[in-house]
Amino acid sequence: MKSLTFDIHKELPNSLGRVGTIHTTHGDIQTPAFVTVGTKGTVKSLTPEQLKETGAQLVIANTYHLYLEPGDEKIKNMGGLHKAMNWHGPLMTDSGGFQVFSLGVAYGKKGISKISHGPDELLLSESKVEEEDKPKIVKIDPNGVMFRSHSDGSAHYFTPEKSIEIQHNLGADIIFAFDECTSPQESLHYQKEALERTHRWARRSLEHHQNLSTCQVDESKRPALFGIVQSGRDENLRKESAEYIGSLDFDGFGIGGSFEKEDMDKAVQWVNEILPKEKPRHLLGIGEPLDLFMAVEKGCDLFDCVSPTRIARNGGIYTKERRINLMNEEFRDDSKPLDENCGCYTCKSYSRAYIAHLFRAKEILAYTLASIHNIYFIVHMVEKMRETMLTGSFDSYKKDFLKKYY
Repeated sequence: MKSLTFDIHKELPNSLGRVGTIHTTHGDIQTPAFVTVGTKGTVKSLTPEQLKETGAQLVIANTYHLYLEPGDEKIKNMGGLHKAMNWHGPLMTDSGGFQVFSLGVAYGKKGISKISHGPDELLLSESKVEEEDKPKIVKIDPNGVMFRSHSDGSAHYFTPEKSIEIQHNLGADIIFAFDECTSPQESLHYQKEALERTHRWARRSLEHHQNLSTCQVDESKRPALFGIVQSGRDENLRKESAEYIGSLDFDGFGIGGSFEKEDMDKAVQWVNEILPKEKPRHLLGIGEPLDLFMAVEKGCDLFDCVSPTRIARNGGIYTKERRINLMNEEFRDDSKPLDENCGCYTCKSYSRAYIAHLFRAKEILAYTLASIHNIYFIVHMVEKMRETMLTGSFDSYKKDFLKKYY
């Protein structure tokens, strides 16, 4: 029995969207599904039990951070990441490749992210470079990447083989090939160079994964490996990457790299029209409601993002009408729940005014209650997409949701 299989139950008419089930050793994932981010083996401020109550089906953890602290060998000795963090559902780990970007060209530059909003953002980042520039703590060569720890400056060298070994030690159900995520501001020449490197690393990741997997007698306990399609908004490079990565014997695929906000849907469509239909696809690092509708229609089955918990810790709250900020004066005496008719624990139990007070008082409980709500909101929004895709009412649900929210 393979460690991961994927069934497609229904396809969305006139689009690439589909409803399916991913079967893993630690349970089934009903897709499309939002993947909650637990960077260091925990979703910030929540217990696994609280997370489960939100309806979250799976978690993605960060290989780079767990390698640094407490160390992948220590987690292996704890019985693996599932046991260590007391999470009994499906679990993913990334490859550490995103840190090539975040600790490299983007390190210390607030104007640079993997999503570009056009020329204005480029001008912003250039104007701030002297103010915010920090020395890169990443050095890339043909064989791998040298990282300097963001905490103590110690040097660490990642190769595709090293990344795969770390992820095998962590023991997630789904792991990713090592890759290089490039900035949307890089030249086409560099994008080509990085893409060729990512493709070489993908093959090396796959070969090493297969070698390590032969040591695991029970095939169902072997992690599934996803290859990552890279590049930016260039159509030819995106399609080239999808063709190459799709031709390799991966169990599924991640869609990474940088995007231009206004045409991200085109880039995702180029890729998913090429990738093998019978294998699951994960859009990495995307989580705003409008983007999630796009991702589903363009054929993505999974997507992860830190946004729900990150904005929650700053008082940002999703509601069906709009995103609100509890630090605004209007919520000091607001006795309503965060979002009326929401079924989460927070909305059943607490008022906006009370949670706003917790934020002003700098109480940790504020983070917990806001995060519970935001994760519940996004998870159930995607769950509703799945439900309406099955009943044939997806278009009306999308239209109604977006009209109210935006």
